[in-house]
Amino acid sequence: MANYSKDFLAQLYRTLYTIRAFEAQGVRLYRQGLIRGYFHPYTGQEAIATGVCAALADRDYVLSTHRGHGHCIARGADLQRMVAELLGRRTGYCRGLGGSMHIADLSKGNLGANGIVGANVPLGVGAALGAKLRGEDRVSVVFTSDGGANNGVFFEALNLAAVWSLPALIVIENNQYAVSTPIHEATRETDLYKRGIGLGVESRQINGNDVLEVYEHAREAVARCREGRGPVLLEAVTYRHGGHHVNDPGLYMPKDRIEYYRANDPVTIGRDYLADLGGATDEEIRSIEAAVERELENAVAFAKNSPVLSTGEFLALIEGY
Repeated sequence: MANYSKDFLAQLYRTLYTIRAFEAQGVRLYRQGLIRGYFHPYTGQEAIATGVCAALADRDYVLSTHRGHGHCIARGADLQRMVAELLGRRTGYCRGLGGSMHIADLSKGNLGANGIVGANVPLGVGAALGAKLRGEDRVSVVFTSDGGANNGVFFEALNLAAVWSLPALIVIENNQYAVSTPIHEATRETDLYKRGIGLGVESRQINGNDVLEVYEHAREAVARCREGRGPVLLEAVTYRHGGHHVNDPGLYMPKDRIEYYRANDPVTIGRDYLADLGGATDEEIRSIEAAVERELENAVAFAKNSPVLSTGEFLALIEGY
């Protein structure tokens, strides 16, 4: 295994822990009636967003999904503006109009999510095409899902990216369920990375719960894209820790599978890396966690004290479009 600095491992763990704590806080706020609409936790998938985004430059693009809080945080989003967006406040990233599923931050290259599962793949390929036509050294990273990979535009967009050798990294976050449908009931070939092989795309399957494995494969993929040898398809195998959304108890998920993946928890793995490879003490690790918890508490207070858009402001925005 490569040598990693203590600071780098600490950065990875801070991101992992922030995503986990953010989702736990989000569920509490939802239960308090402060978040309207759906809330889709990223719990159990933290290593994917963390590892991939750690391999990117500030100039690169990221396209998210409806389960996208982790992508935003890993890309460096401000927690105050994120919580404010969840609570529908004017200080949020989209002035409270996007909510949980549609946070975007163009200043971070985060082009956000959209309302159609899998539709971000052609959008991301389009962003990669635009970067190539403009001669920009940018990689476009698209996070999609096992369900999204069954959408027809997944294949169409990936084929175009291959034909034009675009700098696009497609990351399938295979949490093994499309809502409540297990992957083996949706496709005969459950190794989704193989879909890229038939299109001549460099394709790999990786452990989506191991942040360093994700990082290394993402780093290699991004380098390949920058060299003009893209696109790359990564299937990161993982498992969400609960149902599809906060009100889904996930009773269709086998208990032994949940127990297996919780025993291989991505946050715990990241913590162990920081301790074993980085030499961090329990006190140092707890200091990171405490700092994250304070930041999140401040973000919640900020959001709760922020106003919503007035009717006049809302109408002015609508008229502007």
